[in-house]
Amino acid sequence: MFRSFAPAVVLGLALLPARAADPKPVEPFNQKDLKGWALKDEKKSKWEAYWYVMNPAKPTEPKKQSVTPTDRPYLVNTAAGGTDIYTDEKFGDIRLEIEFMVPEGSNSGVYLMGEYEVQVIDSYGKPDDKLTQSDLGALYRVAAPKTNASKKPGEWQKFVIDFRAPRFEGGKKVANAKFVKVVLNDVVLHENVEMKQQTPGGLTGKEAPTGPLKFQGDHGPVAFRNIKITPVIVKK
Repeated sequence: MFRSFAPAVVLGLALLPARAADPKPVEPFNQKDLKGWALKDEKKSKWEAYWYVMNPAKPTEPKKQSVTPTDRPYLVNTAAGGTDIYTDEKFGDIRLEIEFMVPEGSNSGVYLMGEYEVQVIDSYGKPDDKLTQSDLGALYRVAAPKTNASKKPGEWQKFVIDFRAPRFEGGKKVANAKFVKVVLNDVVLHENVEMKQQTPGGLTGKEAPTGPLKFQGDHGPVAFRNIKITPVIVKK
């Protein structure tokens, strides 16, 4: 005799635990304005959603680019003496993909969680054996890049950063933050570097389970585009 098992199968499927969806990437810059971002000192801010590119020979004198209806502005710190900018949203473990352009002699930084800096500076042409903890791609004051993967000032460059946040239990830190991998222009600069403490010049000067993405804006002009933050679920 033929028997239908469909109801039992449906019931069994209904009892299975739901599978969590993979985290969706976050693009914090809307390519229109600074909505979703906060400023450390609004009066000093030089940040703009900017329709210009910077002249690498004269970083304090931006020059206008030819724009078409499909172009979008970049997130730009237009001059030195400004202030830091950071996302309203906070993050923990992430993969950060970001393109940046730094003019000749300029200096900025990308701070994971607002506290752990990957240096952004014009280091083009510097020999590998002369690289320091202050050159492009350095984990500031912690680790110099393995090699100089810098492009010329005024050219777009790209970081891909896999980052693990510090761990806390009962309000006490039980594991350090870690740069799992830092890649600049397809060249690996760092792997599995622990951060025993926050970088000087961070947003709060304190470590926490989550924090915003911050860009340094008090040293010099810099431009960012194609910013993508993907939260990462770490398997235990």
